[in-house]
Amino acid sequence: MSALRMLRHLLTPGWVLNRAFPSSALAAIESAVRTSEAAHRGEIRFAVEAGLDFADLRRGVTARERAVEVFSRLRVWDTAENTGVLIYVQWLDRRVEIVADRGIAARVAQDEWDAVCRLMENAFREGRFEQGAVDAVVATGALLVKHFPARPDNPNELSNRPVLLR
Repeated sequence: MSALRMLRHLLTPGWVLNRAFPSSALAAIESAVRTSEAAHRGEIRFAVEAGLDFADLRRGVTARERAVEVFSRLRVWDTAENTGVLIYVQWLDRRVEIVADRGIAARVAQDEWDAVCRLMENAFREGRFEQGAVDAVVATGALLVKHFPARPDNPNELSNRPVLLR
């Protein structure tokens, strides 16, 4: 692991996320999740993490491994139909990962999730953070509608609020 990467992670304060994701952006993402979930039985969580801690950096934790940890920590797996999806952004490494619970992973191919990640990464490269996040939520919802359309008893099992991990 590079010393520069470690220094960036350890010295970058969590508040840097507030520049890219101010309260108005978080509200837009939350609204997109709420609207999306009205059309399907999936549960979408959105999390952004500024940097990794020393222990994770020392162990060489990848963005994918960290996304799986966050999936568990946020209890995205805790849905009746195993239809939770985490959209995870590792800010400093500029990595986007989508982790889908087993109910969804069995029906949605990895290349479809990869396309959603690239959509968001392209918007982020252009500085369109809010729009990229909202577009990723909408695209995720479109995949879920195909396989898990809403039912009359469509409970909201997880919070729609985005999470900023510091």
